[in-house]
Amino acid sequence: MVVLSKIYTRTGDRGETALGDGTRVAKDAPRVAAYGTVDEANATFGLARLYAGEAMGEQIERIQNDLFDLGADLCRPDMEADADAEYPPLRMTDGQVDRLEAEIDKMNEALEPLRSFILPGGSKLAAHLHLCRTVTRRAERLAIALSSGESVNSAAIRYLNRLSDWCFCASRIANDDGASDVLWKPGANR
Repeated sequence: MVVLSKIYTRTGDRGETALGDGTRVAKDAPRVAAYGTVDEANATFGLARLYAGEAMGEQIERIQNDLFDLGADLCRPDMEADADAEYPPLRMTDGQVDRLEAEIDKMNEALEPLRSFILPGGSKLAAHLHLCRTVTRRAERLAIALSSGESVNSAAIRYLNRLSDWCFCASRIANDDGASDVLWKPGANR
């Protein structure tokens, strides 16, 4: 259980922060950038949820909880030390990725195949979900960049990849099952 009795600690005033294992690193370290962007993505989902109906709102709530799990996973660098940790570190699982895939498949059943790229927009919910998608893609790129030099749970990267796909399908659902998608018109303004 997390207990936050004091919000500011002053320990980051010199540009450093603590990772999940207590290691101090610069606030602009690649690992901090990756989990910080996951946190940013989570905030965009909070905005999208304001416009979602009950069913999609429940899905978004599960995603937001997953994103906290993902941040916890990314902030703990040494996966090999997990077995020796005092408390078992929280890591993303294949089950979380599988759940997203099942939700994507269900949404896709209601959608006609695309014959054009779509522009981010349409309904308020769809526009917010497109923002969620692009911030999630950035988090994925940062996690992949991090993985080129440090240990990263592969399920975390897969989750981010599926989540951006989930956002794309959900945005189409939010646009009247794709009927109100805003289609790209290549070269329309030449």
